[in-house]
Amino acid sequence: MNDHFTITITDDNGVKQFNLHHFVKQAIIYALGFIGALALISIATMLYLNYSVDEIQEKRDGIESAYLELQDKNEDLKASMNDTRNSLLLKKQELNELSDSLSKIETLIGIAPLADTSLQERVNLTKLNSEHMATLLQLIPNGSPVEYKGITSKFGYRIHPTLNRREFHRGSDMKAKMNTPVYATADGIVEYAGLHKKSGYGRLIILQHALGFRSYFGHLNKIVIKSTRFVKKGDLIAYSGNTGMSNGPHLHYEIRFIHNAVNPFYFIKWNVKNYYDIFQKEKKIPWQSLITATANLRVIKPTQTLPSSQLAQKSTGK
Repeated sequence: MNDHFTITITDDNGVKQFNLHHFVKQAIIYALGFIGALALISIATMLYLNYSVDEIQEKRDGIESAYLELQDKNEDLKASMNDTRNSLLLKKQELNELSDSLSKIETLIGIAPLADTSLQERVNLTKLNSEHMATLLQLIPNGSPVEYKGITSKFGYRIHPTLNRREFHRGSDMKAKMNTPVYATADGIVEYAGLHKKSGYGRLIILQHALGFRSYFGHLNKIVIKSTRFVKKGDLIAYSGNTGMSNGPHLHYEIRFIHNAVNPFYFIKWNVKNYYDIFQKEKKIPWQSLITATANLRVIKPTQTLPSSQLAQKSTGK
């Protein structure tokens, strides 16, 4: 058995031969095989690491993209939070302004809000009182029946301008040129409309209102409504004149409660701004009983304040 093998090397110096033992041959073969295997493992490892690096880079890119998207969402959230904060501040300011306005209304209608009363409860209570006020101002005569120019003869005792004797004047003589429009000062039914010879009122309109009130319009030139007709506050009912016992064009305006004459000037001046004043000034009317009796009474669509009534409020009370 041959345990040797020969390696021949040829170069410029000639040919050289080396005799090696077969074991060495096997060792070389194994070494070459190991090196080859190691090379394959290294190549495989490099390929795997390269793939892993690509995968990690892809994941990193995904994370960076998600991070950037999260940053954008965070910026949007910050902007949304700022908008919400600004909106809340604006709403808070509006609520404060609403509360201040509500306080003015509460003061105007005589409500003292409790410390633990919510804004909604205050609004509801104010609404109820406002509705009641609007109802009474719709049903009880208020405001000026003509464009307000002043009073020529007040309610109370006076020397009659044509009879020249002291008499009780049941109304207010209001300045009004011939054919000045005359308006109803509250809802009612026409009790009388025509010439009233015996009283000296000349052409006269009597409106019967709710809750025991009546209004009288005397010395009219022209009447544009008929008896038994219903009228709304603000309706045109006549034109002023100089009929009957009159010494010049004007409007004689009376208000009566259960047939008793009351001072119409307080009612001419009566409106939502001085709503409670009349309760102190006019003592002939049982206001507390009237208010209690009408607490649940509501007019669905009350008439807005008449221009003539607004002019009456601007007057100096002459």
